[in-house]
Amino acid sequence: MSRKKWLLIAIALAACWAGATCSGMILAEDGQAKATIIVAPDASESVQHAAKELASFLDQISGGQFEIAHKPEGGRPSIFLLPEAALRSRASRSTDDLGADGIVIKTLRNGLILTGGEPRGTLYAVYTFLEDYLGCRWWSSTESTIPKKPTLEIGEIDVRYKPILEYREPFWYDAHEGDWAVRNKCNGNSVRVDAKRGGKHRYEGFVHTFYPLVPPQKYFDAHPEWFSEIDGKRTTERAQLCLTNEEMRQELVKNLRARLRANPAATIASVSQNDWHGNCQCAKCAAIEKEEGSPAGLMLRFVNAVAEDIEEEFPHVAISTLAYQYTRRPPRHVKPRDNVIVRLCSIEASFSVPLSHKRNKPFHDDIVGWSKICDRLYVWDYVTNFRHHIMPHPNLRVLGPNVKFFTDHSVKGLFEQGAYTTNGAEMAELRAWVLAKLLWDPNLDGNALIDEFIAGYYGPAAPHIRAYLEVTHDAVAKSRDWLGCFEKFTARYLSFDTLSRGWAHLAKAEEAVQDDPDLHFRVQVAQLPVMYTFMMRWDEMREAGQRAGADWPMPASIQETYDRFMVVAKKKNITRLDEWNRGFGNLDEALKRAGQ
Repeated sequence: MSRKKWLLIAIALAACWAGATCSGMILAEDGQAKATIIVAPDASESVQHAAKELASFLDQISGGQFEIAHKPEGGRPSIFLLPEAALRSRASRSTDDLGADGIVIKTLRNGLILTGGEPRGTLYAVYTFLEDYLGCRWWSSTESTIPKKPTLEIGEIDVRYKPILEYREPFWYDAHEGDWAVRNKCNGNSVRVDAKRGGKHRYEGFVHTFYPLVPPQKYFDAHPEWFSEIDGKRTTERAQLCLTNEEMRQELVKNLRARLRANPAATIASVSQNDWHGNCQCAKCAAIEKEEGSPAGLMLRFVNAVAEDIEEEFPHVAISTLAYQYTRRPPRHVKPRDNVIVRLCSIEASFSVPLSHKRNKPFHDDIVGWSKICDRLYVWDYVTNFRHHIMPHPNLRVLGPNVKFFTDHSVKGLFEQGAYTTNGAEMAELRAWVLAKLLWDPNLDGNALIDEFIAGYYGPAAPHIRAYLEVTHDAVAKSRDWLGCFEKFTARYLSFDTLSRGWAHLAKAEEAVQDDPDLHFRVQVAQLPVMYTFMMRWDEMREAGQRAGADWPMPASIQETYDRFMVVAKKKNITRLDEWNRGFGNLDEALKRAGQ
C-alpha cells in the first residue's frame, strides 16, 4: 500500500472518530488480544521499533498475541502509531511543536493514538503508555517489572507533553545500555542507542577539547604563542590556549571542521578548557578578562567566534563550552550566540543540602547569572563520590529538589555524572532510575520515586533498605558534612554508630528475602558499601565499638569480611572502587594496614 493511500485511510478513520471520546476500550480480554497495532508501511525505523516493543510488552502483560498491521481490521480496536498528517487532520494539531522527544497519547472511540516528534517521540509515547497506564517498570538493564493482566481495559486518555529538558543523561554504567536508556527516555551522548531506538544527541569531542583540537606535541615548538603565558613564560604544562591569538583560532576551526566532516551525526561539538586551571595571563587575555569581570568572558568571546565560523557549513551543530572552575562566574558583557551551549558545573557544591540552600550560594548566584544571558544553558552535575564509588553517599534527598532547581533556572540539558566505569557503586541502579524519571519530568516527587524504586527492586526487603538509607541521610544532615563529590572515608557521618545501625537494617533486609535468590543478591550488593567502609577504618571502628560496649556487626576478622565482600563484588562484576583505578587497591591496602 502506498504512503499516500495509507494516509488517506488513517485520515478518514480519524475524521470519523473526531470528537468521540473513549469511555473504556478493551485491548485484551482473558489472554486474547482484541486490538491491532497500526503503522504506515514506510514508517521510520524508530516507529517500526516502537510498534514491535509495544506488541512485545502487550504480549507479555496479557498473554495474547498482538499483531502489527498497515490498516485497521473491521471493528477491532486500533492502536495507531500515527504519522503527523493523520494527527493534524484529526485534531487540527500537529507534532511540529513537540521537538524530537514530545509525545501524544490520545484515546478515541475504539482507538488509541501513540505518536510524537521525530525521531524519538513515538517511542517515548509507547513507553510512557506502558509505564503510566499498564504499570511496566524497567529498573535496570537486567531487572524489570512487567505486570500480568490477562484483561487490559483503558479509560479516556488525553496527554500531550514536551519534556522541559532537551538533553537528559544519567551518566551511570548500567544506564548506558540502549534498551534501558530509550525505555527510560534518556537521549545523552553516552547511551548506546541506534537509529531504531531513536538516536541521541551526539557530541564531537565530549569535554576538555582544547588540546585534542590543538595538540601541543604538534604545534608548541613552532607556535608557543598559541598556548598559555603563565608567569611570563609560554607553557603547555597544565595550561590552556591563548584565546586572543587569531592564528590559533583559525587552526582550531580547521581541525574542528575536519572532525565534524568525519562525524556527520554530531549535533554538538565541544570547544572547552582542559581539566585544570592555567588560563593564559598574557596582556591581551588579561585585559579582556578584567573587562568582563571573569575569565568566562574571554572564553565566550572565543567560542562565539568559533561558532560563527562553523555555522554556515554545519548549521545543525551547536558549540558547547564549560562554565567550570575558573570560568564558572558569568561575564559582564558578552552573551552566547544562538548556536552556543554553556555547560555550568556544580563540582564545588555541597550535596548534603539542596543547591538552593545558603551553603551553595556561590553556585546559586552563578546559575542565576548564566540563566539571564544563555538560551541553551546545560548543567554538568555530580551525583557520586569519585574517590569511593561504593561508599555510602547520602545525597538522595537532594536529587529531586536539585533537578527542579535547575529547570526553574532555565536549564535545557542535564548531565548527571555518576559512577560510569563500573557496576556496583552504592545504590547505582536506584540513582540512575530516579534521575531518569526526574529528567523526563522535573515536577515529579523525588522522594516518592525513591520509595517506588525500593519497593519494586527489593520486594519484601524494601522497608529495611529504606530504613538503612534514612540512617545514613540523617547522619550526614546531623554532621553538617559538606558531602562533595570527592568525599573521604574519614567523613564524620561515617561513624561506628551510623554504620552499625545501618547494618542492622541491612541484615533484616537480607533475612526478609532469604528464599528469593534474585532479591537476596540485590540486598547483598546493597550491603557492600557498609562493609567497605568498615574495612577502610577497621582498627578505628574496632576501638569505637569497644568504647561503646556495642556488639561488633561485621565478621570477626577483616580477612573474613574481605572474602565475603569479594564474592559478591565479583558476581556483580565490580571492576573498580573509584573513578581512576581498576581493581580493589583501596581494600587491599586496608587489609595490609589491619594486618600490621
